[in-house]
Amino acid sequence: MPCFPHPPRGSTTVNRRSAIIGLLATAALAATVATPAIGAGEGGHGPGSSPRPTERNARWVSTWTSMPQLTEPGNMPPAPFTQEGSVLTDATLRQTVHVSAGGEHIRLRFSNAFGGAVLPITKVTVALPRDGKAGTSAVQPGTTHEVTFQGRSSVSVPAGAQAVSDPLDFRLEPGSNLTATAYLANGQASTAITSHPGSRTTSYLQAGNHVGDTDLTGATPTDHWYFLSGVEVWSRNTTSAAVVLGDSLTDGRGSTTNMNDRWPNLLQKRLASGPATAKAAIVNQAAGGNRLLNDGLGPNGLARLDRDVLAQSGVDWLVVFEGVNDIGTAEASPAAQKQVAADVIAAYEQIITRAHTQGIRVYGATLTPIGANTGYDDPDGYREEARQAVNTWIRTSGRFDSVLDFDRAVRDPLAPTRLRASFDTGDHLHLNPAGYQALADAVPTRLFQQAPLPRGFGYN
Repeated sequence: MPCFPHPPRGSTTVNRRSAIIGLLATAALAATVATPAIGAGEGGHGPGSSPRPTERNARWVSTWTSMPQLTEPGNMPPAPFTQEGSVLTDATLRQTVHVSAGGEHIRLRFSNAFGGAVLPITKVTVALPRDGKAGTSAVQPGTTHEVTFQGRSSVSVPAGAQAVSDPLDFRLEPGSNLTATAYLANGQASTAITSHPGSRTTSYLQAGNHVGDTDLTGATPTDHWYFLSGVEVWSRNTTSAAVVLGDSLTDGRGSTTNMNDRWPNLLQKRLASGPATAKAAIVNQAAGGNRLLNDGLGPNGLARLDRDVLAQSGVDWLVVFEGVNDIGTAEASPAAQKQVAADVIAAYEQIITRAHTQGIRVYGATLTPIGANTGYDDPDGYREEARQAVNTWIRTSGRFDSVLDFDRAVRDPLAPTRLRASFDTGDHLHLNPAGYQALADAVPTRLFQQAPLPRGFGYN
């Protein structure tokens, strides 16, 4: 700023000069705000993307997710799509996903979190699946749209990273299915790849570039998702996402392939039927075998909280339904089970604290019965004692913003350490679709109505 001589007291020079300086500053600020970033396309998006929507108070909201995992040998793409040192070379991958919230604009996320090399995706399209069904290799003619990344059809995702696509004008109905098709010309030069094995949805693989084909006739089916980790919709801020952090009971073991009858899917249907909750999105960040405290099938819950919850778009709520695998894999002794119960509770405390910092309400679900399960139920009942201790804390500590009593919803009233027989898949741990419906029905839908945070929220 230039220095001006101090004028005589009462002079009008100061006012004039102050007004001029203020006008210049305002003009400079306006020019800065109005000028798009270098390289930005129309409306401030990257080149090739859609113009910016004009509605106010809108944001990106996650509408579907899959927890990224390092792919085990038995879950790799089937032959000939896995070769020595590479996967999906000159291959097309078609996948369907079931979204919760809808919108007029979408974008995709691709993860290379566990890749041993760069993930080079040559081309991606999205479309509506034929007849709106999950797990089909065909799409509705005329609905295919190309997905771009900073205006380009290809993207190279570094090892450990993810890529977010450009926004795309694409109408997606709430509770519908979406088909995403990717072509990898050179494949990924590693057999360490990122996937979600427990898709409970059929995907399709075919040699060559077929991203624009209406049907992948003769394609190889596989019940896994690869690379695709999220779909987001642009929506008014009356839409919010709820993330579910969980294990196989949330991932849907025991549910029906291609029917989307996991309990989060069934809860979404309940929410969609009420005007006050119709715009709430439920996104599933669970994996079979996952634990809160130690890595197993995927990173432990505390380690993946930032990636799978806090970094997701438009999240207002978190449901924590995890801990039974920590108890079930700890030694069946009094000391070990007392320790693991205390550690699981401490993990809950950490999750609550970290989520509250981001303005996210956290709901705790009680752990469901393990009685008579071959791997987890010990004859002396030490693991059951630990489960009861954890559940008592969930119900009575007051630390969670609300409690979902899943234990009460599915236990046998005559033998409360065991699942109700009509909900049991037969292993006395996992639930069938009727059991998952019981979990969904046990959730008060009012918990997913937007409301101001109380005073002092996030202090602890």
